[in-house]
Amino acid sequence: MKLDIVGKSGFVITEAIHNYIEKKLNKIDRIFTEELEAFVVCKIYRDGTKVEITIPIKFLTLRAEVSDRDLYAAIDRAVDKLEAQLRKNKHKMNRSLQEKVGLRNTFASDDFDLEELEKELISPVKKKRITLEILSLDEALTQMELLGHDFFIYKNEDNETSILYLRDDGKYGLIETE
Repeated sequence: MKLDIVGKSGFVITEAIHNYIEKKLNKIDRIFTEELEAFVVCKIYRDGTKVEITIPIKFLTLRAEVSDRDLYAAIDRAVDKLEAQLRKNKHKMNRSLQEKVGLRNTFASDDFDLEELEKELISPVKKKRITLEILSLDEALTQMELLGHDFFIYKNEDNETSILYLRDDGKYGLIETE
């Protein structure tokens, strides 16, 4: 695996940190037949560190971002997130994306239990049926806050479906359909 590790905000990447990241990412690298490239960004803040790992693969990008007081714990949790994404997306890739050129032999081995994973992924944890009401943006925002949800689906004044959501930075985002 090719590693591109960068330290930001005055963070210096030592040989020990580089070796630790390389060792942890080898677990992911062994799953694939082709050589991967990983981009790792380590940042330091007053209250801890943040690790961002991005691994672009054909038709898909694996990405994990974790903050923790301990850098090594953040690296461990970020790699765990990537492995979870792989387990989840390997099933989808096996079913549909592998038909595309170049993805047929992406995975080195089939050490994931696909039947168990299929049941877990296909079966929704909870189903809910809603009636979309025509609301203004302010009304939808108020409704979302009253419900305590981080997203809200509604019809806007033009009778188009819209999705209002709370972003990680605390601001709101809006997705409008045609």
